[in-house]
Amino acid sequence: MSKKMQTGEGAMVEYVTAMIGGQLFGLPISRVQDVFMPERVTRVPLSSREIAGVLNLRGRIVTVVDMRARLGLPKPEDGKTAMAVGVDMRGESYGLLIDQIGEVLRLSEDGKEDNPVNLDPRMAKLAGGVHRLDGQLMVVLDVDRVLELAPEMMAA
Repeated sequence: MSKKMQTGEGAMVEYVTAMIGGQLFGLPISRVQDVFMPERVTRVPLSSREIAGVLNLRGRIVTVVDMRARLGLPKPEDGKTAMAVGVDMRGESYGLLIDQIGEVLRLSEDGKEDNPVNLDPRMAKLAGGVHRLDGQLMVVLDVDRVLELAPEMMAA
């Protein structure tokens, strides 16, 4: 189920954009299941600080990953409610906690660049490249790398 489209200027890829700690990120739309407001997140004892907990989303147990913690960023001070982007990996459901959801951008695959050498190492380890937009850098999140959590969390 790839969302790559062929146009006159080459293959196009759609990204769901999200803000985390003031940085614009893009998630390939093919990996995004849904966007939701996480409610009643239950903390998991002894889990890493990157795991905010679990919740029940329409009958499925979803592991909630705190993207700020994953990126080594401080907790937000504005008191706004976080949003979550639902993704699946190997049949398991995850919710990536983000600050704010953006729009869907359709960008040329040719415009994607490798991670710049000056990209924050915390972002670089989760990034699958960048797109330079008007006055802004969109970091493309590699969902598989984001979900490379502690081995005990990934045990099937």
